[in-house]
Amino acid sequence: DLLLSNSCIPFLGSTEGLDFRTLLLDEERGRLLAGAKDHVFLLNLVDVNKNVKQIYWPAAKEKVELCKLAGKDAHTECANFIRVLQPYNRTHVYVCGTGAFHPLCGYVELG
Repeated sequence: DLLLSNSCIPFLGSTEGLDFRTLLLDEERGRLLAGAKDHVFLLNLVDVNKNVKQIYWPAAKEKVELCKLAGKDAHTECANFIRVLQPYNRTHVYVCGTGAFHPLCGYVELG
């Protein structure tokens, strides 16, 4: 219904099955951070498909292999699902992902 009424703009990056998990709204700068499977996206609030910036952040291959050996599903469980997007200061965001059952965190500079 939203598409038919022309009242929304779908995010074209979501066609990859990225399994979005967390969002961080930055109204002051007009942007949205989205955490997904193996990716962090920085989107423009006016047009989410304009000037999309993304970080590809997969789990380490050896961690994915350990995850699969433990009987987990390679496509739905053995990835780096971004779960935390927390403002740190005006220039950085603290980001954490599952890392294929070996959590990892870091700071992302927002350029």
